Amino acid sequence: MKRTFGQALSLYGGLLLIGILICMPFWWVITGSIKLPREIIQRVPTMIPESFTLQHFEKLLQASDFPVYLINSLIVASFSTAFTVLLALPAAYAFFRMEFPGRNALYRTILLAYAFPGVVVLIPLYGLFAKVGLIDSPVALVIVNVAFALPFSIWMMRSFLATIPREIEEAAVVDGAPTTTILVRILMPLIAPGIASVAIFAFISSWTEYLFASVLIVSDARRTIPVGFAGIIGQYQIDWGLLLAGATAAIIPVVALFALVGRWFVSGLTDGAVK
Repeated sequence: MKRTFGQALSLYGGLLLIGILICMPFWWVITGSIKLPREIIQRVPTMIPESFTLQHFEKLLQASDFPVYLINSLIVASFSTAFTVLLALPAAYAFFRMEFPGRNALYRTILLAYAFPGVVVLIPLYGLFAKVGLIDSPVALVIVNVAFALPFSIWMMRSFLATIPREIEEAAVVDGAPTTTILVRILMPLIAPGIASVAIFAFISSWTEYLFASVLIVSDARRTIPVGFAGIIGQYQIDWGLLLAGATAAIIPVVALFALVGRWFVSGLTDGAVK
């Protein structure tokens, strides 16, 4: 019993330490956004705010282009997420459930494409988008985000499809259901955690993407939040209050997405599906 108690204490103590390390940056950003400027830059930092102000948020919403950046990021991330999920689901089903020549080779090639860093294809993509007139267009960012998120999303979705017993599909085929019906009406509800995971991955990847957004977007009116934040950092001074308030506001959509799709992160959706 003593050994069990000691193991439990070590386990929960370690989890508590990891939780503190993970939450500390978020606490620092959120509390810093409501501090007065003199408290933010003072030599001895304060973990608990000694002052309170909303002037940074007022400046963020009224005297900066953050609302424009926020809308642009929401549009790009939402469309990137939707297209990634719509393409990853049938592609993963084809790779895992269908037989066709070169299936394994094509699947490995798609995963290999994910291993290349974005900077390698930055110049060729810029030239391609310049020829088709997509420079300074959110469409270019959506295409890039989907292209880089899709390989890993297919792999992730394929892993969730592997947990679905084939007997479910075989029973649907016996009943005369076509492939589209099996995919949409039978498999999609069963792999809801996989769809939610892919959606979260695609959204966060698009939400935090900086490299292509800083090169493919030229005008200030079409910038996303990561690129817009870079403009807040000046050469000789930084408005830390404004920067922390913007970072706090940028966290809200991600937290809202987790709250929206978190209920699908459950296990055992297929328990009892096959009798």
